Amino acid sequence: MTPVLTWAAMGAPLVLLLALFLVYPVGQLLLLSIYNDSGFTLAQYRQLFASSVYVDVLLITLKISLVTTLVCVVTGYPIAYLISLVGKQRKATLLFWVLLSFWTSFLVRAFAWVVLLGRNGVVNKLLLSLGIVSAPLDLLYSFGSVLIGMVNALLPLAVLTMLSVMDNIDRNLPRAAATLGAGPGMAFWTIYFPLSLPGVAAAGIMVFVTAIGFFIVPALLGGRRETMITQLIIDQVQQTMNWGFAGAISVLLLSVVLVVFVVYDRLLGLSTMTGATTAAKARSSRLSGVFERIGDVVLTLLGAVSDRIIRLLPSRWDSGPDTPGLGLQGFVWIMLLVISAPTFLMIPLSFGTGGLNWPPQGFTLHWYQEVLQSPVWTQAVMRSLLVGLGTGALAMLIGTPAAFLLVRSNIPGKAAWLAFILSPIVVPRMIIAVGLFYVFARIGLVGSAFGLILGHTVIAVPYVVMTMMAVLRNYDTRLDHAAQSLGARPFATLRYVTVPILGAGMMSSFLFAFAASFDELTIALFATGGLNATLPKQFWDEVTLQVSPVIAAVSTCLFIFMGILIFVAERLRRRVAAS
Repeated sequence: MTPVLTWAAMGAPLVLLLALFLVYPVGQLLLLSIYNDSGFTLAQYRQLFASSVYVDVLLITLKISLVTTLVCVVTGYPIAYLISLVGKQRKATLLFWVLLSFWTSFLVRAFAWVVLLGRNGVVNKLLLSLGIVSAPLDLLYSFGSVLIGMVNALLPLAVLTMLSVMDNIDRNLPRAAATLGAGPGMAFWTIYFPLSLPGVAAAGIMVFVTAIGFFIVPALLGGRRETMITQLIIDQVQQTMNWGFAGAISVLLLSVVLVVFVVYDRLLGLSTMTGATTAAKARSSRLSGVFERIGDVVLTLLGAVSDRIIRLLPSRWDSGPDTPGLGLQGFVWIMLLVISAPTFLMIPLSFGTGGLNWPPQGFTLHWYQEVLQSPVWTQAVMRSLLVGLGTGALAMLIGTPAAFLLVRSNIPGKAAWLAFILSPIVVPRMIIAVGLFYVFARIGLVGSAFGLILGHTVIAVPYVVMTMMAVLRNYDTRLDHAAQSLGARPFATLRYVTVPILGAGMMSSFLFAFAASFDELTIALFATGGLNATLPKQFWDEVTLQVSPVIAAVSTCLFIFMGILIFVAERLRRRVAAS
């Protein structure tokens, strides 16, 4: 088989999947905004901009997304920095807690904040007991509560994105600066920080794009003043079936996202999102020399101020280029506790007899029995498991050959192919979900498990590709060459040498795809058609219709289940790293 045919066989399944269930559905939705039964029209856009309501909602969405991005990047940077600094054992421990928060259901975490910030929640009870307030405060349904929920949900994403770049920074450079007389502050700000900027930018864009397409946290924690644009899309589809206007709003949302990505690509390059820094270095020369000099001056001043502050601290709080100080460690553990504590607090509530009020009273297993005896919940669990397993298998089968293609071959236009594979991450999830719903309704896949598997695979396959690309970059290709030199054919080499060695990495990517599917709500909200709900869809229905301790029991089960998945995936990752 010629190289071109081999490339086609390896990449065609992924291209076909994204073309049929991403490009076509999203294209159809966007086309509906300018075409109706009478032909071409701009009526939907005139309606969109005729009222200030929709522009105001867009501005609110941008405000929430930008503030969330800023807080996540500033708060997440020290966490990623510490994880990149410590040894393997401590790094594995810190990573476990970050990954546990990352893969814990958005629904579980958002609902936990509803309980925490409620009038009878933990925060109000604590303030009352300390005598700080005399009556419970209204902490929910405000910009502050939305911001807390959004940061809690997206901080792990910022940490993991920045960490992918920080792990590749040469530690010898700050050490060399220290040996030349630079203090730890100067070495950090003038050497390490500029090298980590591609990770900061990648984290910022990932958090911003995810935040701008969010609807779970604003719907549960926000009031009418915190309505985000994705909530308008949901209303147009579910309440009025106004596909044209939903398409016009989607165009507005997608335009904002694409502008952000174009600017990012011009400055740094999309390849930095996978941890590569070469594009950023190549493009940095395009920046104005004036701005570079200003940046150098600012960083030098920050380094000098940092060194002066460090000299005033006790020695145990000081940190060299390779030694994290107690201040940094304390901050990181406090932040990890903050993002994990809301979910942990749901566990005692699930065993209490006093409902969702804090502190929990008594002990009972009634809520767990109610979940196990409910056919609605058990069917939702089984459906999510079925769809998750199907998604994991399909995403791994399609994504692994594509990763081989990108890493092992000399296919032209790799950057363009990578951008295409990452497009499900670029396009807001709500637009994908509504587009799939429109197409599935026309071909009879609404409410089917197969339709859900296809939709979930679209959003899960980029994570499989990126995971397998990272694994393949660390794979010693000399093993394949040795097998072929002994007479093994390419297929035999793949079957008996490559796949067994990469098996742990493939299983890890399968688990990540399964976890992404198991927690997916946006596509399930539409593609189930109101019937045959998955577990997140059933959870959403329960939370929006009634607040019951049963939800605390389900939250606890989901949290424990995801913890087991992350533990297994991390063990597999360590095995890959050790091989």
